Amino acid sequence: MASKALSRLSSLQNHLNPKGLVKLSDEVSDALSSGQAVVALESNHYFPWYSLSLFFFFCFYHFPLVFPNGVTCEMFYSLVYFDEYDGFHGFACISCCCSGMPYPQNLETAKEVEEIVRDNGAVPATIAILDGVPCIGLSIEELERLAKVATRGNGATTVSATMYFASMVGIPVFVTGGIGGVHRHGEKTLDISSDLTELGRTPVAVISAGVKSILDIPRTLEYLETQGVCVAAYKTHEFPAFFTETSGCKVPCRVDSPQDYANQKLKLGSGILIAVPIPKEHTASGNLIESAIQSALREARDKKITGNAETPFLLARVNELTGGVSLASNIALVKNNAFVGAKIAAALSQLRQHCS
Repeated sequence: MASKALSRLSSLQNHLNPKGLVKLSDEVSDALSSGQAVVALESNHYFPWYSLSLFFFFCFYHFPLVFPNGVTCEMFYSLVYFDEYDGFHGFACISCCCSGMPYPQNLETAKEVEEIVRDNGAVPATIAILDGVPCIGLSIEELERLAKVATRGNGATTVSATMYFASMVGIPVFVTGGIGGVHRHGEKTLDISSDLTELGRTPVAVISAGVKSILDIPRTLEYLETQGVCVAAYKTHEFPAFFTETSGCKVPCRVDSPQDYANQKLKLGSGILIAVPIPKEHTASGNLIESAIQSALREARDKKITGNAETPFLLARVNELTGGVSLASNIALVKNNAFVGAKIAAALSQLRQHCS
C-alpha cells in the first residue's frame, strides 16, 4: 500500500510543473517561439461527449489546504483529473456534454475552422485532452480520434479550461461559439458558469457570438462587470444574443477593426470578451430559434431538468425543434468568429513585432 502511494505521489508531482502539464504541437510551439499569431480553439463545440471543467480545479487550487502526507491541493487536482492513477476516473472534472456536433460533421467543421484561421494569418491551436494530457494544437489524426469515439482519458475542453491552457502557454486570443453565463432564474439557483469566473482572472481575449441565448443575458453582463471583465462588441454597440444580432443590451465598449483592438489592448489581468454578431444571412432564423428556446425552457421546467443537465437538454431540444436550423447557424457563427479572431491575433502579432 505504501509503495503504491509513493508511486502515485511521484507520478502526480511530474504534473505540477506547468510546462510539463501540457503538450504543444510542433506547429504551435514554433509559432509561439517566433512571435507568430496563434488562435486557441475550443474542442467542445465539435465533440459531443466528455468535456473538462475547471470547477474543481478552482476549488482546490485557490485554497491553501494540505492533505495528509504532504499531498497538496495541486496534487489532489492532478490525482482527480489524470484518471490513469489506480482507478481514479476523473469524475470530479469530467462532465458529459451534448452540445457537440454529430460525426462526421464535427470533424469537417473543426478542419474548416482551422483552415479559416490559417487563411487569415494565424496558427490554429485546438485544445483537448488526449490520454489524460492537455494537448494544444492537434493533428488531423488526433482530431479524427476525438471526433469518432469517447475513451477513458480523452475529452474536449470547455471555455474555462481552454482559456486556462491558452493563457498558460501565452496564447492571447481564443475563439469559441458562445460562452456560458448566468442561467435563467439564476438569482434563485445560483447556476453560474465558471466561464465567467475564468474571464475575470485570465488575461485572454475571448471572441464569441455573446453568451448562449438559452441563458440570462442581462444578468450575465452584470456578473461580468462584477468580475472586472471588459465587454466589447464588434462593429456595433449592441450585445449579440448568439443566434440573433441583438439582445436589447448595450455594451460599454465597441471594437471596429482588429487593429482597433490591438492598439487599445489593456493589461488588466483579466479577460476581455469581444462579442461578434452572427452573419446577417443567418439572422432570419433567429426568431424561429428563439421560439424553440422558449418551448425548450418550458419543457425543461415541466420535467424538472436543472443543473448541469439543463444546458445539454436545451441545446439538443432546440436543434430538434428547429429541424437542424440552430446547428447550421451555430456552425456559421463559429466560422465567423474564427475569421475575426484570426484577424485580431494577426494584428496583435504585427503590433508586437513593430514595437520590438
